[in-house]
Amino acid sequence: MDFRFNFVIDGNENNEPDTQDKMDLKLCSPKHKQECTKKRKKTAETVADSSPRQGTDKHRDETPKFCFKAAKEHKIPEDLDKVLENKVMKTASDLYYRSAVDIRCLDGTDEEGIISKSVSSHCDLIPGVYEGGLKIWECTFDLINYFSEAEIEFTDKAVLDLGCGAGLLGIVALKGKAEKVHFQDYNSTVIDEITLPSAVANCINAGSGVNRKTSKPPSKKPKKAEGLLPDALNKCRFFSGEWSAVSKLLLSSKPVSKYDIILTSETIYNPDYYSALHDTLAQLLDKNGRVYLAGKVLYFGVGGGIYIFEKFIEERNVFRSSIVKIIDKGLQRCIMELAFKDSS
Repeated sequence: MDFRFNFVIDGNENNEPDTQDKMDLKLCSPKHKQECTKKRKKTAETVADSSPRQGTDKHRDETPKFCFKAAKEHKIPEDLDKVLENKVMKTASDLYYRSAVDIRCLDGTDEEGIISKSVSSHCDLIPGVYEGGLKIWECTFDLINYFSEAEIEFTDKAVLDLGCGAGLLGIVALKGKAEKVHFQDYNSTVIDEITLPSAVANCINAGSGVNRKTSKPPSKKPKKAEGLLPDALNKCRFFSGEWSAVSKLLLSSKPVSKYDIILTSETIYNPDYYSALHDTLAQLLDKNGRVYLAGKVLYFGVGGGIYIFEKFIEERNVFRSSIVKIIDKGLQRCIMELAFKDSS
């Protein structure tokens, strides 16, 4: 099948976060893990004491609870040319994604009003309204790098990209020959205007011979994989809505969707969301599956962080968790692996 489409590839490497080429990334050796554990426990206590806690009156008053947003599946349009028509695509870590700046200039693409609300409030997060999916956060690239370094195997796996934004984590899994990849974001605008175009661009471009500007390649790339073709989109499904609603929708489908791997980045910023996130992971993860979660040590002004979430996980006693990678450059960030306590 011959695909022709009209979209622009922005080859400026400045589109990728400046920190990407300079990160001090390190996998935890056994000795380092012991040191990390002691450091985490001490830091968790300090962070928990200085941050608003879930359940405190102050936190309830200042931060709205996770608002219900009905689940919706977004069908892949038959006309893939139309999906990418007049879209500006950027590149990062050898992947294509649509820029949020691009859709600010177009009418009729933001039925939820999240772009105008984000701009007017000068805020990347509006709890219960807009949950940050228009922006690619730096922990996404931390996790992509970890896939290569730890040689995470996606072949024939069922994968969920939870809180996907542009969907780069799921697209990497798709390139790694996953059996199926599902994408979820809180906002329908993000799925329609960011995630779907990004997935389509990566699939179509791999087999189309599209011209792109020559630029210096990123210093770190995902594990090499064969190019995607449009048929790879048949492995994908796209969902918007609040986590519990999407989980219910997926569990009601036949056959029931359970995932070998769940990928999620920067979804632990608000402790009010931890219960919904935890329950969604518990309901959708296969009994022997793995969750790979990337997040910052502390999200200033919101109260969440990797150690606070780690403590929450321990208290729930459903998953075993381990910090498998620490990024010390700049604001400290970590990658956590989760598995059921009774899994193999």
